[in-house]
Amino acid sequence: MPRDTDPLAGGPRDAPDTPRDRPGPPRARPPAPRPATTTRTGAAPLPAPHPERADSPDPSEPDALRAVPAPAAAPAGPPAPPLAGDPPRGYRAVFAVREFRAVFAAHLLSLLGVVVSELALTVLVYELTASPLLSALTFALGMLPYLVGGTLLGGIADRYPARRVLVTCDLICAGCVAVMVLPGTPVAGLLVLRCLVAAVSPVFTGTRMAALTDILGADDLYVLGRSLLRIVSQSAQLVGFGVGGLLLAVVSPRGAMTITVATFLCSAALLRLGTRNRPARTGGGRGGTLLGESLAGARTVLGDRRIRALLLLFWLPPVFAVAPEALAAPYADEIGAGTTALGLLMCAIPVGHIAAELYAGAALSPRVRSLIVLPVAAAGLLPLLLYGLRPGIALSAAALVLAGVGSAYVIGLDQWFVEAVPDELRGRAMTLLTAGLMTLQGAGMALAGLAAEFFPVHQVVAGAGVLGTLCLLLLVAEVRRTAPAHRIRTEVRDGEDQHVASG
Repeated sequence: MPRDTDPLAGGPRDAPDTPRDRPGPPRARPPAPRPATTTRTGAAPLPAPHPERADSPDPSEPDALRAVPAPAAAPAGPPAPPLAGDPPRGYRAVFAVREFRAVFAAHLLSLLGVVVSELALTVLVYELTASPLLSALTFALGMLPYLVGGTLLGGIADRYPARRVLVTCDLICAGCVAVMVLPGTPVAGLLVLRCLVAAVSPVFTGTRMAALTDILGADDLYVLGRSLLRIVSQSAQLVGFGVGGLLLAVVSPRGAMTITVATFLCSAALLRLGTRNRPARTGGGRGGTLLGESLAGARTVLGDRRIRALLLLFWLPPVFAVAPEALAAPYADEIGAGTTALGLLMCAIPVGHIAAELYAGAALSPRVRSLIVLPVAAAGLLPLLLYGLRPGIALSAAALVLAGVGSAYVIGLDQWFVEAVPDELRGRAMTLLTAGLMTLQGAGMALAGLAAEFFPVHQVVAGAGVLGTLCLLLLVAEVRRTAPAHRIRTEVRDGEDQHVASG
């Protein structure tokens, strides 16, 4: 981190001015000639000179003088913005950080590139082969290599400087898509390049997540920054495919992918010019191989009971929550609904997630976000039980919106995770988190589809809600058991630190 070496104080800008100067004010009064007679009798004259912070006649104790304005919440010096503005600022405080604005814009561009290239590649493969299987396989190949990339390449996130890794990943993606655009590229080559882009993605995402702790600190600003990036990713489900569809109505699939090359290049430029070049988290010259370092990091992360429990709390709810999305088309057909209803079902969970996360980030304090993690995670899949009644579109959409609201527990879980993972493992841990999340969601979709071959769709979705809730109750108990060894620290942003056990 640059000068924000004490981010846990809440405001990463002026952390050094903290309440450690409490003994200061009593020592600012000894210059009074008769302490015994003027402490009470002369109480009226003393408060008057006290506020003269800028031109005090006794500058010999600057620490004491700086400590006086803090409780008054109206200091004139540099400490003013964090103390006066922290509680109401929320997401605005994150956007006030210049480096984060560059990361946010780059995320938006690269995400747009990924969504449009996925859609265009699917259409292109179908045009070349007329095979629904190969066309669908392009989507599957967007998830399966995550596990390989996150496990075997995770060491990159800590071994090399973050800015170099992020820019290189964007350039690799741009190069892969550029080769896809060439007319002579065979279908097999298209699928291989799709796998390469997917293998790079967890490294990029994990490195960026770890870099946010350097840019924003490891406290509440990081949590809100992660929340904003996650909201953008969820919004892509609502907007991205629509934009891609409109684009494909105007240009060819290869033309659309040419545009995505430009988005990746712009993302790389933003990251290169808009972020600082910080050193690697671990010395790259330790002599170990990248593969060995990646596997060792994965073993260390998964071998820690607390971190493993938190990873599972990230991974398990989406495994079951994807069932209604994966089976939206069969369910719409089962109840005799049309394509409009299908779109409504596909959008319901992202809408609930975005609304709940925006509310939690803007309206709830860090302490409250921490307190609701386990209850909300445990109950988040219960709305899926409504599918057991085989409801119509309105009730089904309402149940999915509520299931999306339940995913807002992640905003508090982010803070727990970043506090549990040692700094030197942070890149690998977050790369593994991303890889596991995407891989298990893909597995959840496949299992839901398999179950729907044998049982009615509405029973499969309701069963996912029951089984998922039972698994989460067991997992919540495990997270509670690990809490005494790793206490959850929550910043209240009013000058006091509250320690809340994860249970």
